[in-house]
Amino acid sequence: MTKISTVRFAPSPTGRLHVGNIRTAMFNWLFAKPDGVFVLRLDDTDHERSTREFAKGIVEDLTWLGITPDRIERQSDRFDAYEKAARQLRDAGLLYPCYETPDQIERSRKRLMARGRPPVYDRAALMLTDDERAALEAEGRKPHWRFLLQNFANNPFETTRTDVTFDDVYRGEQVVDLASMSDPVLRREDGTWLYTLPSVVDDRDMGITHVIRGGDHVANTGVQIALFRALGVENIPTFGHHNLLTDSEGEGLSKRKESVSIQQLRQNGYEPIAVTSLSVLTGTDKDVVTLADTDALREHFQSAKVSKGPARFNEQELNALNERVLHAMPYSVAQAGLRAAGVEVSDDAWALFRENLTKFSDIVDWAPVIDGTVSPAIEPEDRDFIAQALEELPAAPWDHGTWSAWTGALKNSSGRKGRTLFMPLRKALTGREHGPDMGALLPLIGPELAHERLADAL
Repeated sequence: MTKISTVRFAPSPTGRLHVGNIRTAMFNWLFAKPDGVFVLRLDDTDHERSTREFAKGIVEDLTWLGITPDRIERQSDRFDAYEKAARQLRDAGLLYPCYETPDQIERSRKRLMARGRPPVYDRAALMLTDDERAALEAEGRKPHWRFLLQNFANNPFETTRTDVTFDDVYRGEQVVDLASMSDPVLRREDGTWLYTLPSVVDDRDMGITHVIRGGDHVANTGVQIALFRALGVENIPTFGHHNLLTDSEGEGLSKRKESVSIQQLRQNGYEPIAVTSLSVLTGTDKDVVTLADTDALREHFQSAKVSKGPARFNEQELNALNERVLHAMPYSVAQAGLRAAGVEVSDDAWALFRENLTKFSDIVDWAPVIDGTVSPAIEPEDRDFIAQALEELPAAPWDHGTWSAWTGALKNSSGRKGRTLFMPLRKALTGREHGPDMGALLPLIGPELAHERLADAL
C-alpha cells in the first residue's frame, strides 16, 4: 500500500508571499495531491514581526492560487512542545548555554578567517565552570543555547569528518559534513526560538513525510537530520530541495520586493494559473505552456527534472503566458470573472474579445464595442466615404458574411481597397484601429447600433 504523503508549507507571517514562496508552496502541493495532505504551518514565533494581517494575507494568496490547506497549524500554539524537546536535549548533554556577545562571536570569526581557517565556533562555552557561568549571569549576561553536533569521537574539541547523507527528491544523494559547521544556536538570549528546533519538532509531531523547500536549505538539512536523531525520531522525513527563483535581473527575491508579491500580481490582473505555471515550470525541463488549472499543471509537472542553478522569474514572460491563458479560456470559466467585473457579454462576444486581452480587466474596455458608446476618430478625408457606407449599410438580418458583402460593394462603388477601405469603417464602428475580426464582430454590433455610430462619425 502506498504511503500517503504529508507535506508542509511553512511561511513566516511577517510579510506577503512572493513568487519564490509560491514556488515552494506549489512544489509541495503538486507533490502531495490529489491524495496527500498539505499542511500550512505558520512559523509565527517572532512576536514582534508576525501579524494576524499577514497570516490572513497568506491564506488569501494561497486560496487565489488554488491551494486549500488540509490543516493550518501555528507555531505560537506549540511552545510547550519546544520546551519539552529542549529539556530532552539538555538532559542528554546536547544543548548547552553560551555567553559570548554578538561582537565577541564576530571578532572570533574574523580572526579565524584571517588565519585561513573556517569560521566555526570553538565550543569555548563548554569549558566554562559552574562558577564562571554563575559569574557571567551575575553580570547580567543571558545565554543563548547551542545544539552540540555529534561530530567527534570522545573529545568535542577534536572534531572529525561526520557525514550526514540523504537522498534528495530532486538532487539525488547529498552529503553534509557536520564537522564543517558551527553548533547551531537553537534559542536566543531573550528566550525566543530560532527556526531549527521548532521546525524539527513540528515535522515530527505533525507526521510530515516529505520536506520540500529551496536549495538554500541543504546544509540546514544535515543539521536537522542530526537533531531528529538526537530526539530519537525514527521516521525522519524525506527531503527535497528545488532551485531558487530570482527576479528578472538575477537578484534574490524577498518580501520587500512588492513587484513580485502575489498580492501585487493579483492586483495587476494576472491569472493565477499563469503565476503558478511560470513559478513552478521555469528552471525545470518542462516547457512553460498554457494550462487550464492546477490539475493540468500537476499532470504536466509529473517527472519534471529540476536544475540546480537559480531560475529567473521574468515578468515579460508572465505577460505572454497570461495572454495565452486568456486566449484559451472558455466562456464557462470566464463567466465568474465577467460577473465580478460587472460585464455582460455573450459566449460569441467572449470568443472574439479574449484574443485581444492581456489582462482580464481589459474586457471592461472591449465590452462597450458591442452595446455601449465608442469614440470614433474619423479623418476629414474619410467623411464622404463614411457617408457613402451609411447609405449602403446592408439591411437586416446580419450574419458572418455581411461584412464581406458590404465592403465588397463599397470597394466597387468607392474605388477604395485595403487599409483605406477597412480602417475608416473599423474606427467608426469600434472607435479602435485594431481588434477582433469584423466579420464576426459586425453581427454582434447589429444594424441599429452600426447605423447610429456611422451617423455620429459624421
